[in-house]
Amino acid sequence: MHSLVLYGIPNCDTVKKARTWLQEQGIAFTFHDFKKNGLDRATIQDWLQHKDLDILINRKGTTWRALTDEQKASVSDVDAAIALIIASPSVIKRPVLQMQTSSAASATTSHIEVGFSAQQYQPLFK
Repeated sequence: MHSLVLYGIPNCDTVKKARTWLQEQGIAFTFHDFKKNGLDRATIQDWLQHKDLDILINRKGTTWRALTDEQKASVSDVDAAIALIIASPSVIKRPVLQMQTSSAASATTSHIEVGFSAQQYQPLFK
């Protein structure tokens, strides 16, 4: 059984492209607007088990550029980075696609993709 959650904000162009692509492929997913619905520590920690913090943080975005030098420096510490992500989820590179697979014989496993391109997503859904 697969569970698919696409995390992002609805007005982000890359998130819009990912949502459109998934819909065009007939792939069922849940959209989680992390600006409205927030993120919890456990979700971010799960992502960080699969993706490096440097991949998850968008250092090119306006949210990053608006941070103080002290805030930027703090992201080298995982706990401080998680606190920053919870406080300012727009600092995340978008979208984040979380695929959870579970079966009767095994525990739930996650696969995380950060960002979007059709070439990146196509192999996931063959």
